[in-house]
Amino acid sequence: MSYPRKEYNPDQPRKYWSLQEAKVKIAAYCAYQERCQEEVRTKLAEKGQYGDQAEELISHLIEEGFLNEERFAQAFVRGKFNLKKWGRNKITQELKLRKVSPNCIKSGLKELDPEDYWQMLLGLVEKKSEFVKESDQFKKKYKIQQYLISRGFESDLVQSAVETVFSGQNL
Repeated sequence: MSYPRKEYNPDQPRKYWSLQEAKVKIAAYCAYQERCQEEVRTKLAEKGQYGDQAEELISHLIEEGFLNEERFAQAFVRGKFNLKKWGRNKITQELKLRKVSPNCIKSGLKELDPEDYWQMLLGLVEKKSEFVKESDQFKKKYKIQQYLISRGFESDLVQSAVETVFSGQNL
């Protein structure tokens, strides 16, 4: 059984929120999952709330505890590290892109346990080395290092992890 898809007409006017409606809906938006201020600003702008009204709503959300950038940064770091297996560099860049303050970024990165970080890195090196089909050892190491650096891991740690795995110290 299939349902008909909703047709989106670009000529149809967008539905904008009134101030009272925005207050309720944006609180629900923030309660659903952690958000940063930039995401909330964007959502409010989509729904017709700009400038001082939007800033007033954001300050109200902060006072009520619906919006907390430090909490957002911590949840973001945990999620991206545990689920997507991103390194510190990529996580930091993504948080900067979302206009999170440097203090909140530092606080979020404290969520990463150095031992877990190292073990994750070793595991990724081992896993990737199984898939890289390269007979030349030097090229294989290079490809693995490039992959892990692109995932946001620091190049010195990546190099140490690759050497540790390939020297057989960890196996």
